[in-house]
Amino acid sequence: MRIFIVVTALFFTAAHHGQNSSLFDQGNAAYRNGNYQEAIQLWEEILDSGYTSSDVYYNLGNAYYRLNQIGPGIYYYEKALQLAPDDPDIKNNLRFAENARIDIIEPLPQSVFSKWYQGVTGLFSYDGWAVLAVIASAGFALFFLLYYFSFSEKRKRFFFTISLIAALVLVTTVSLAFLTYEDFRRNRFAIVFADQLEVKSEPSLAGQAAFVIHSGTKVRIKSEADTWLRIVLADGKDGWVPASKVKQL
Repeated sequence: MRIFIVVTALFFTAAHHGQNSSLFDQGNAAYRNGNYQEAIQLWEEILDSGYTSSDVYYNLGNAYYRLNQIGPGIYYYEKALQLAPDDPDIKNNLRFAENARIDIIEPLPQSVFSKWYQGVTGLFSYDGWAVLAVIASAGFALFFLLYYFSFSEKRKRFFFTISLIAALVLVTTVSLAFLTYEDFRRNRFAIVFADQLEVKSEPSLAGQAAFVIHSGTKVRIKSEADTWLRIVLADGKDGWVPASKVKQL
């Protein structure tokens, strides 16, 4: 019975993957023919099935950008970048889409420490730091064993020194993995989808308009109240917007 269940699950998984692959290829064909809306519908079917990949998000970003829908385009480029943070094509197309935004927001000046911290933590995602931590732990175990079983005093000193370096790298990478994960969990971002959006001073339609933002602007979510989100811009301005007007990353 267990074998039957496993085989059945594998069969449906393979069929599901084959269907998604077919939809992906059909979307590519539609995109090449300039049928961008059709391509979007096909690729979004893949996402609706529960499957995600940087390629699907990237292609959706391209299609929305071709339709001059900057908000959705930036959103899907950002989603692709979350899965493939080092992909140069995604980064390049995201910059093009960001240049098409109406809002030009100058970020607040950062301290030297903040710049250094973001520069270091931005080298890898938290998954990347975790992988490095695993490699460092394996290196530490290997060199410590070599130190322990070596008979030569010179080799013992060498392997002990290398194992200490590996231990230091291990502690550093584990710390950075936790820090980057906490930053990712704490800092929730969203992309504005509305063509024009009034940011209110309070979570109410009757609230006073503090300022206006436009499609494609990236905001940080500070808090929630029913169907409203308190958002913060890169320049420090904050206010309330309906949750339905933005899409969380």
